Amino acid sequence: MSPLKILARDAATGPVVAIFGELDYFSAGELRELIPTITLQPGQRLVLDLRGMEFCDSSGLSALIAAYHHAHAAQADIALAAVPAHTLRTLRIVGLDQVFPVHPDSDTATRT
Repeated sequence: MSPLKILARDAATGPVVAIFGELDYFSAGELRELIPTITLQPGQRLVLDLRGMEFCDSSGLSALIAAYHHAHAAQADIALAAVPAHTLRTLRIVGLDQVFPVHPDSDTATRT
């Protein structure tokens, strides 16, 4: 079990939030609390870099959806980067791969 670690940085297109560890029932609240504090301007893109995410349950998916709603409320885009295969499979099963643009890495996701 890996504790959740969240790192944020700025890119030319907007903020990049890297998620490491397990995004689950016990830790998803941390991401849900962080999301509203991220300032987004219309036209920017919020990138969630999942390269270090080891596990994601339904609570984690709910936190990702909260980020989606936050971005769209700010008239910004959102994208996922470096989604682990096990999480991508889950996104496909529930149809969220049709909601979130998925990029192979954060560099690709932050290209203008």
